[in-house]
Amino acid sequence: MKWVGIDYGLARTGLAATDPEGIMAYPLTTIRLADYANRKEFLAALAGRILEERPDAVVMGLPLLTDGTESMTTRQVRNVTERLKRRVPLPFYFMSELLSSEAAEHELREAGRTGRRCKAVLDQQAAVRILESFLSLSPDQRRPA
Repeated sequence: MKWVGIDYGLARTGLAATDPEGIMAYPLTTIRLADYANRKEFLAALAGRILEERPDAVVMGLPLLTDGTESMTTRQVRNVTERLKRRVPLPFYFMSELLSSEAAEHELREAGRTGRRCKAVLDQQAAVRILESFLSLSPDQRRPA
């Protein structure tokens, strides 16, 4: 089963995907909101990029606070997910993304990426971390969106 993972952000959204068997995750792209005239165009581009990968399902990173409660950003991700579900006729799942960006940044710095080179792929790498975490769960632990 192929999956697409999304690390949604207000400025940049990172995408990652798995191989067709759903075993290994890899970075795809970063979509910047600033590159679009409005949020509607951004969401259309995001949905188009998801569909290009021809996945079986989508995993959205869900930014919960350290105590497990929701924040304003969590609600924004839930809203974007509902909008994407209208454009992308696939199952959607949530995966906690607690510290995914920090872990991704650490991995990139260890690999020798710094500054702008790190920032350019940080959201993609965070999406990889989200997918890897999701794939490590047993199917009964996966939360549909």
